[in-house]
Amino acid sequence: MENKQIARTFRLLSQLMELHEVNAFKTKSIANAAFKIDKLPFPAAGKTQDELEKVEGIGKSTAAKIIELLQTGAIAELEEMKAQTPEGIVEMMGIKGIGPKKIAIIWKELGIENIGELYYACNENRLIEAKGFGLKTQEEIKKVIEFRMAGNGKFLFAQVEPEAKELMEEIRGIFPDALKHFAGEFRRLNEIISELVIIIGSIDQQIAFNALVNSSILKNVALNGNHISGELQNGLLVDIICVQRAQYYKELFINTGTEEHVEAVLSRISNELDSPDSEEIIYEKANLQWMQPELREGTTFIQKANHNELPTLITVADLKGSLHNHSTWSDGVNTLEEMALYCRDEMKLEYLGISDHSKSAFYAKGLSIERVLQQHEEIDHLNKKLDGFHIFKGIEADILNDGALDYPDEILARFDFIVASIHSNLKMSEEKATARLIKAIENPYTTILGHPTGRLLLSRKGYDIDHKKVIEACAANNVVIEINANPLRLDLDWRWHQYALEKGVMLSINPDAHRISGFHDMKYGTIVARKGGLSKEHCLNALSLQDIKQVFANKKSAVNA
Repeated sequence: MENKQIARTFRLLSQLMELHEVNAFKTKSIANAAFKIDKLPFPAAGKTQDELEKVEGIGKSTAAKIIELLQTGAIAELEEMKAQTPEGIVEMMGIKGIGPKKIAIIWKELGIENIGELYYACNENRLIEAKGFGLKTQEEIKKVIEFRMAGNGKFLFAQVEPEAKELMEEIRGIFPDALKHFAGEFRRLNEIISELVIIIGSIDQQIAFNALVNSSILKNVALNGNHISGELQNGLLVDIICVQRAQYYKELFINTGTEEHVEAVLSRISNELDSPDSEEIIYEKANLQWMQPELREGTTFIQKANHNELPTLITVADLKGSLHNHSTWSDGVNTLEEMALYCRDEMKLEYLGISDHSKSAFYAKGLSIERVLQQHEEIDHLNKKLDGFHIFKGIEADILNDGALDYPDEILARFDFIVASIHSNLKMSEEKATARLIKAIENPYTTILGHPTGRLLLSRKGYDIDHKKVIEACAANNVVIEINANPLRLDLDWRWHQYALEKGVMLSINPDAHRISGFHDMKYGTIVARKGGLSKEHCLNALSLQDIKQVFANKKSAVNA
């Protein structure tokens, strides 16, 4: 074992000791030893305990730990501390800019237990309210986490979209008259992108290469046959494919859909696919309705295309309101009035559903019963004041361990709608998580099931659930399922939208906005809703103000029946 590895182990031990408030003198001596070991002019592994004890700054106790580590591969005291600490907190120790004291606040005061949750909290502006943090620290932590996320070669669609579009503009400048499109994952609007593919209808790849070598957007540019490879500044791999114009649409089709989808379509074409003038012709030859790129995942929609029954996919313009949003009443950045005015004047929506956190979410200033009543008074005042717009009284009610919601029925009855979500105790078996969700769904006051799996893309898997049982419970209890539009969530996963729609469950594209800019995340929710085949007729917040008022009224009537 090299000195650096030994030093890292001791550094982690000192960090955990500080986190758990072990004797300050002992903690400092271990931290000093970590520094000393890293700078030793000889390998520690080649020395005896007696020899190590004589090194200034190490001493008898530390030398014994070094020998223990070298002989067993571990230090018992460190393993005991790791056992007392969530794995995600230990991983957090590796983030530059936040030491053990700040991590203690993140863990014990904010209830955050892993890097994914920390990144989400940065996006929600939650860190700046904690002691010892500010906007600058929050932004620095966010940047470090984004860099770590990029290390696995995968990126959120929302992360790569701006640079991808900049690169396409640069290519348009090089080949203004050539056909050019994104293909692959980006064209299919996948939530996670591992490679950016662009097809150009030109065989002048040398011209493109010469121009792109000096690009400010693309780096490490290389030419390989008709492929130009490189990577964006954030590290995303890029493949630019130059083809003859006659073969353009065939190559675009082949490079857009998944392999399974492309094979399924081509297997239906008996004649040679020569030089199609459009992608529509390819589908026509396969006796299929043309399929939007986002639907070209596997064979899910092939039969619908065969019978000319593809849905008319929802668009952002179809959305009439925004549900599941947070204001300064809990952990939001903007006031309730600011959120409402932005929805009305900038987003051109008809209604806002405010659903601040409920009382169990202490880390997010969850609303006590008294504050719920105070907020309702403000909403009544604003609804009299705002012309042509309505604010619905909602709450994001925490689903407790036993599946109950965290207000008594007489308070739940005061809301127009309720989003029920899990925020705590996420380490559950599939059976327990499913039962917990189903009990909440069966609560007659639950209107919408919020982010069903609790996942955070690229950083937290979320708890396993039996999707079919949860969806069927929603169908049986007339509960809407949320498509959480935050680019980190996008939960319910689009792969389950068709099952929900087949069971008659409505979906709702909710931004989970914690500031006015968050409303624009509805774009990303709409993207994954389209991938799942959602049409506006089956989307709750595509209903007009009058229609959704009736839906909420019917739900409340059912409770009182």
